[in-house]
Amino acid sequence: MTQLVVLLDAAPGAGTFQFLLLGGMILVFWLFMIRPQAKKAKQAKQFQESMQKGDKIVTIAGIHGTVNKVNEDGTITMETSPGSYLKIEKSAVSIEWTQNINKAVAVADKK
Repeated sequence: MTQLVVLLDAAPGAGTFQFLLLGGMILVFWLFMIRPQAKKAKQAKQFQESMQKGDKIVTIAGIHGTVNKVNEDGTITMETSPGSYLKIEKSAVSIEWTQNINKAVAVADKK
């Protein structure tokens, strides 16, 4: 019984080590998960605010098209094929089409 009590007794300073370990885990989580996502969201918001006529875009749903008109109410008119128009929210735009194409080329060049 006395051995059990001795084994359960925490070493001095163990609480500080556990606290530092927890802080390190939170820091790693922030560096690899939260920060990149926030950076990507900031970049997407900046692109959505600077959209203009003629930009090639891809929506969140994967629809490719060209911006035909930027409306004042937070929407855009997008031309998906000649003579075919969709009115969508600016927030539904995921990425610039040319940026998406360049990303695929960069991956192919690495191989």
